[in-house]
Amino acid sequence: MLQHIRVAKTLSKTFLQFPFGISRHTFKFKSDFSKYAEHKPIDKIRNIGISAHIDSGKTTLTERILFYTGRIESMHEVKGKDNVGATMDSMELERQRGITIQSAATYTIWQGHNINIIDTPGHVDFTVEVERALRVLDGAILVLCAVGGVQSQSLTVNRQMKRYNVPCVAFINKLDRLGADPYHVLSHLKSKMNHNAAFLHLPIGLESACRGVVDLIERKALFFDGAFGEEVRKDEIPQEMRTECEERRHELVEHVSNADEILGEMYLEEKAISEGDIKAAIRRSCLKRTFTPVLLGTALKNKGVQPLLDAVIDYLPNPGEVPNYALKEKEGCEAEKVLLDPARTGDKNFVALAFKLEAGRFGQLTYMRCYQGMLKKGDTIYNARTQRKVRIARLVRLHSNNMEDVNEVYAGDIFALFGVDCASGDTFVTDPKLGLSLESIYVPEPVVSMSINPANNKDRDNFSKAIARFTKEDPTFHFFFDSDNKETIVSGMGELHLEIYAQRMEREYNCPVLLGKPKVAFRETLVSPCTFDYLHKKQSGGQGQYARVIGLLEPLPPHKNTVLEFVDETVGTNVPKQFVPGVRRGFLTMAEKGLLCGQKLAGLKFRLQDGGHHIVDSSELAFFLAAQGAIKDVFERGTWQILEPIMTVEITAPDEFQGNIMAQLNKRHGIITGTEGKDGWFTLYAEVPLNEMFGYAGELRSNTQGKGEFTMEYCRYSPCLPDVQNKLIDEYERSMGIVPEKDKKKKKN
Repeated sequence: MLQHIRVAKTLSKTFLQFPFGISRHTFKFKSDFSKYAEHKPIDKIRNIGISAHIDSGKTTLTERILFYTGRIESMHEVKGKDNVGATMDSMELERQRGITIQSAATYTIWQGHNINIIDTPGHVDFTVEVERALRVLDGAILVLCAVGGVQSQSLTVNRQMKRYNVPCVAFINKLDRLGADPYHVLSHLKSKMNHNAAFLHLPIGLESACRGVVDLIERKALFFDGAFGEEVRKDEIPQEMRTECEERRHELVEHVSNADEILGEMYLEEKAISEGDIKAAIRRSCLKRTFTPVLLGTALKNKGVQPLLDAVIDYLPNPGEVPNYALKEKEGCEAEKVLLDPARTGDKNFVALAFKLEAGRFGQLTYMRCYQGMLKKGDTIYNARTQRKVRIARLVRLHSNNMEDVNEVYAGDIFALFGVDCASGDTFVTDPKLGLSLESIYVPEPVVSMSINPANNKDRDNFSKAIARFTKEDPTFHFFFDSDNKETIVSGMGELHLEIYAQRMEREYNCPVLLGKPKVAFRETLVSPCTFDYLHKKQSGGQGQYARVIGLLEPLPPHKNTVLEFVDETVGTNVPKQFVPGVRRGFLTMAEKGLLCGQKLAGLKFRLQDGGHHIVDSSELAFFLAAQGAIKDVFERGTWQILEPIMTVEITAPDEFQGNIMAQLNKRHGIITGTEGKDGWFTLYAEVPLNEMFGYAGELRSNTQGKGEFTMEYCRYSPCLPDVQNKLIDEYERSMGIVPEKDKKKKKN
């Protein structure tokens, strides 16, 4: 009974303390939270991200890190049998699918150092989550699968690290898997990713025989004892491995000497090189991104995680060692770069970047990274872009989907605020007069579009709420209304990306949606000029309608085939000038929907040359209807064709797939306009009809082992192929209830 009363009291305190929150987050407290809330000196802080290809073991590794550092009491597996799932996969969809969809933040303590960790997704569809994590982190762990090696998303992550100049250590995971070959992975790390890399560890057995690792610097074998590998036992190197260990240690010293001048001089002068010298040199070269230390282990079998944590502290930078710049706008000249001071004192002006948003039922949760100064509860900050003032009611630090309140944050901290209305990439400062702003996050353009509609019209309100939230949270998720085809369109980084959002709408907003291939905005135009002479005459008692229009409808040249032109060439009073706007309006109204396949007219010039009017029965309406009749008349007599949008497509992939990609494009009626190659990769430029590009993202990834990427943008309109035109006309006639000619012939036969 007493236990129930205590629980009830705890709950009542929780709800009193947190009157508002985010639907995805819960609030939990740990009895030893005080040690996590304690602010440490800047050299005792590490901000790291864990990035890799799909299914390389990022989330499993994070789970082990949290367990060994005492942050969680028990470990759970990704998509595990216990139906709990990994700590960092807090979304129900993530637990079900066994993939990471949203990056999740946490922080823990190891060897007296505070480590802020962001676990990122591996799928290319959620690449913006990796972008914004790497933008605010000081270092990263690049996880590579011992079987798969350097894969497509590994290369993408590597490019992102290079873009933000993020130092990294590599961790070759899954040594226990059948076919594990860390030596092969190291060779790919050098050849495919151009890293100056060397082993810090060697495996003691592979696959099912994996027992531990050898530390080459300390010349010790490391074994991981205990039920969960929590006890690290140092022992002598096995006799059969000693020769290889000395060779690999010598190789390590050589690689580091090439990247570090101090160790290089010692090596050339043949001085005695101690463990401390090697570690210091690795740290210096790692910070400059001139050397990548490679560690080994298997997170699932609880081996090699503690030495990786030691390497994070030994070799990755603290926030004070990474130069961060703000831009200071100046009138009439280029923005000046200002070096930010990360010293953890309160006398510096506060500067922070909002790098991720999560919107819920009770407001917006904004993830931030502080680069300079400090912030306390109750302080006022300004959005550098909008100049809006915000008073800080509450500061929290995040542990997956749990929040823990703090009273102040300093330079180098990753934290979150409630109720701040801003966009991803906004800068917040305490002194807006300084005009400082941080460089925003690189957002790739979406590559896949689909039409979207709620399955039930009654769910429109929930649908609009979901769209508003997701477009604000994810800058790669776009939503717009296509007025040409009267369709609502969503665009994203891949079909999985859009499918996940469709499922989230159903789960979180009870709004099932239908995704479909969007229609292409075709156009209709004339092949050759066609004259018209149309008389509109109507008499039904009282004032009638009388209007006659004579002229020429002609196609415009190819470079103007998306526009419509109207020219009044009349002379005299046959068509009074006050009725000419009616003729023009009639032409433009008819151009909204052609009679060939129901698409807009384009690339036409309407030349009004002559006509006739009646002193009583003529009006602007009569000439409006006469112009429409003239267009219908030209439809009957003229030769029409359908234009389709042509896209400029740029494809980047490894050289070995060039033949396959060219064959794909030929099947899709593409025209290759140029190619160029560099460092084993090629870029191919082509012009392809948009109608042929649907589903290409998935096809390209499957045919290039996920390594190919493409972008496309509108180029021009061009006549479509006869079979495409006939198909469109048949579909339109069926939708209008007209039996196509070929169907009539089939019935006769």
